[in-house]
Amino acid sequence: MGRLSADIYPTELRTSLRHQRSFIRYVGGFAGNVCTGLARLQVGTAIVSKVGNDGHGEFIRDFLSREAIDVGWLGIDHTLNTPVVFCEIWPPDRFPLLFYRTPTCPDWELTANDFDVDAVAEAPILLVSGTGLAREKSRGAHKVALERHRHTAIFDLDYRPMFWPSPTAFASAVKDLLPRADMVLGNEDEVRAATGLDDARQGIAALRAAGPRVLILKRGGEGAVLFDGDRVLEVPPVRREVVNGLGAGDAFLAAVAHGVLRGIDLGTAVRRANWAGAFVASQVPCSEAMPYLQDLDAAVPSKS
Repeated sequence: MGRLSADIYPTELRTSLRHQRSFIRYVGGFAGNVCTGLARLQVGTAIVSKVGNDGHGEFIRDFLSREAIDVGWLGIDHTLNTPVVFCEIWPPDRFPLLFYRTPTCPDWELTANDFDVDAVAEAPILLVSGTGLAREKSRGAHKVALERHRHTAIFDLDYRPMFWPSPTAFASAVKDLLPRADMVLGNEDEVRAATGLDDARQGIAALRAAGPRVLILKRGGEGAVLFDGDRVLEVPPVRREVVNGLGAGDAFLAAVAHGVLRGIDLGTAVRRANWAGAFVASQVPCSEAMPYLQDLDAAVPSKS
């Protein structure tokens, strides 16, 4: 549920947007990437979002449909254009983004009237992100979906400072929905922003105290840490040459959600997620780089 965009990526690495002359378009955004990742892991997936009545929106709908994603709740806004995102790619760790989605865009205009709340309530897993809370209408839709949902809700903090008037506004929105989440994912900066605490360890404790049973701290090239009840497990990274790290977190989340849905041990699911994130980070695209189930199973068996 949430953010969608047409991602406009450069055909040349290590080149500024000012000097880049050729680009290739992909489907992107939290919802687009995670849905694609799940579909390729053979999970029946539906997207809840909106696009504009334009060629970018049609491109997104066509791609998601080809990936066997249910687009019945992918609405069309007849006033606003589909968001576009440009990026620069400077491996291994600099990927500046230029978003065209303010002051608002179709997925931020999403309301509970745009989807079947009762059907979403019965989904085994509901995945949402912090970006979906950045505007009032979308925040309300997310709140309704989470309040009505009866199964596992996974919340990716997905903090993008340019979408918020202040870190405090982000923290307030997160605080309101945390009690309805069963699992939270984020990196140290996102944990700090979500709690207003400079000490990441205190922030982790604060997030866990707010309700979620499971918290996964994403540490990029240093792996991840799983907090599951009294269990704390440090999961080492998977070493691969990084080309574009922008889609790694969404691939990670898709693999975790797949593990939860299939009853895979969470520690193993996080190890598989680390591999999926590294796999996507070794390529330029995000959605189109998502691994298939046979690739993931071959790399990290589900019973390892």
